[in-house]
Amino acid sequence: MKKTPWPTKAVMQQIYEKQLWGGNAFDYYSGEGSHKPEIIQPYIAAIVDFLTSHNNNLTVCDLGCGDFNVGCHLVEYTRQYFAIDIVPELIERNKTRFEAAQLEFQCLDISTDDLPQADCAILRQVLQHLSNKEIQQILDKLQPYNYLILTEHLPNGSFTPNIDIIANRGNRLKHKSGVDILEAPFKFKAKAHTILNKLVLEGGKSKIVTTLYIK
Repeated sequence: MKKTPWPTKAVMQQIYEKQLWGGNAFDYYSGEGSHKPEIIQPYIAAIVDFLTSHNNNLTVCDLGCGDFNVGCHLVEYTRQYFAIDIVPELIERNKTRFEAAQLEFQCLDISTDDLPQADCAILRQVLQHLSNKEIQQILDKLQPYNYLILTEHLPNGSFTPNIDIIANRGNRLKHKSGVDILEAPFKFKAKAHTILNKLVLEGGKSKIVTTLYIK
């Protein structure tokens, strides 16, 4: 009998409870991709450049903010910053760690719940863990935003985009795939898009790409 997939909320709670992305039993940890300086420092610099080019006046919705080790460096360059995650315990932890006048944490399922109005949405290595159905639901919600900054872990070189998976701690790399929202089945509509940051990882088999989509 085929097993029914766990709801995404339960999957993500288990990942943090069992430290499946690393860390220790005493805190929440969103993995090396949110903590390794060689990964996060160029990303932060690229996003800060974008935000400051808009005079620090954009309202930002960080969808899947995780342990907020990255997002905390961006808040001061925004007019308002909504940091959202599906794991309630993680959001409560973040509220005790990070405070700013323009910062607000919310616990939401970004594929099914209504999202705050904002100028710009940030999705940093979130879609890669989700099913195509959830990705499409999220993309549909992003139509009112002026900007989308999307980061995905992709194979280096040619690959088959958007092979479907169920929500889990991994991504599509083992299937030699990755999320490309411009390709089928998504075919996301944007007036323009440009790469803000690209990092080829050690070994050269994969890369982390951050793309700005202008609606």
